[in-house]
Amino acid sequence: MTDAFIVFFGLLALLCAGLVLILRQPMRAALALVAHMICLAAIFALLSVHVVALFQVLIYVGAVMVFMVYTIMLLDDRDASYRTVFSRLTLPALVVAVLVAATLTLLLGRLGPDTAVAAAAAPPFAFSAFSIAFMKQYWFHFELATVLLLIGIVSAWTAIREGQ
Repeated sequence: MTDAFIVFFGLLALLCAGLVLILRQPMRAALALVAHMICLAAIFALLSVHVVALFQVLIYVGAVMVFMVYTIMLLDDRDASYRTVFSRLTLPALVVAVLVAATLTLLLGRLGPDTAVAAAAAPPFAFSAFSIAFMKQYWFHFELATVLLLIGIVSAWTAIREGQ
């Protein structure tokens, strides 16, 4: 059942990340980014990395996105460039999404089922156990989250630049 939820939140996170790239209105893109970050936090929680999930919600969704939404509210929403729904970068975004999906498929195919067995045999929570498990098993997920956050930042910057 956990695997089904991970797949569901993973697909939902991909959909939200795609919406961040193709939506033209900055507020809608920011809300899609918030939804994306919440999906990532749900995936971290399902992987039993509750500390990272908590930080994801508190720091990224709670603090960073409040700042970004406040900044977006200062933009001039009467600008004519915000009236179109999708960006001209929709096709390149789809190409990049397919390449990322193919890369992830190859990387996750190499990991194998050994990581799930090692996570199930872990002792109760201790900081040292968390550190070791994080660096051995979950570093890729954390780095993937940072890459997706970088994509969100670049798309927000692009939306602001196209509006000028």
